[in-house]
Amino acid sequence: MQTEIDTIPFRLMDGTHATLSSYRGKVVLLVNVASQCGLTPQYEGLERLFEDKRAAGLVVIGFPANDFGAQEPGSNEEIAQFCSARYGVAFPLAEKVSVKGPERHPLYAALTVERPAALDPAQGALRLKLREYGYEAGDPSDVLWNFEKFLIGRDGQVVARFNPDVAPDDPLLLDAIDRALRG
Repeated sequence: MQTEIDTIPFRLMDGTHATLSSYRGKVVLLVNVASQCGLTPQYEGLERLFEDKRAAGLVVIGFPANDFGAQEPGSNEEIAQFCSARYGVAFPLAEKVSVKGPERHPLYAALTVERPAALDPAQGALRLKLREYGYEAGDPSDVLWNFEKFLIGRDGQVVARFNPDVAPDDPLLLDAIDRALRG
């Protein structure tokens, strides 16, 4: 079954045109990433997750975005260099996009409609912390911050969404990935 989300085009940093249908049969973890965020060390865990579960069918795709605190100001080339040199990132990186607001990439617009709420085991702690720093999140269905995660099943369906503070080694995320890989 093909969904609208499957057909939305995006470009990888190597210039390749892609859609999620390019990954049909794989489990895909989409993550909006940033190089100058307090959550940037998640790159290490995302790479480890990719390496550990790639043979089972997991693909991690990073979508650099500069929507939150201007924490991803670099060019695509600078971002790719940073990710490779600092964290040894081998998983695919998309070209820089916007994940919220009027310039939001159509893929992220569709993802947030398909899965309007993220799993938040910390029960709003990150949202409160961001508010303390003067950031008001806006629409609850919008991506909250850098490193929010969308999990896409082998069939192309969005099966889960995780708040940014759900780390790559969090049992909640790992369990969802393992269930998707078995499905």
